[in-house]
Amino acid sequence: MYYDSDGYRTGQIDSDGTLRDADGYKTGKISSDGTVEDDDGYKKGKITSDGTVEDSDGYKKGKITSDGTVEDADGYKKGKITSDGTVEDADGYKIGEASGMSKEQAAYYFFFK
Repeated sequence: MYYDSDGYRTGQIDSDGTLRDADGYKTGKISSDGTVEDDDGYKKGKITSDGTVEDSDGYKKGKITSDGTVEDADGYKKGKITSDGTVEDADGYKIGEASGMSKEQAAYYFFFK
């Protein structure tokens, strides 16, 4: 589940990679290779095994590092996903929570939401 800073559920990623909005409606999918598709099956991008985030044309949008730092394409910090699932902005303020998700899955909310 993904929650905003006020504790409201904004979405979830099912165990099979299905992306759902706050009401539980399917909005897309993240496949096992990191490809992100919308609900119609169109590729929105990809999160590669090294944490690089690509757009639908394969251009780098950013990266999620091994410590959970989320960077934009130029290497500037956009935020961080901590080990307990807290999602922080670039200044360290809590902007959400990604409980039960990998940091790669949680990065979806920074780049594709």
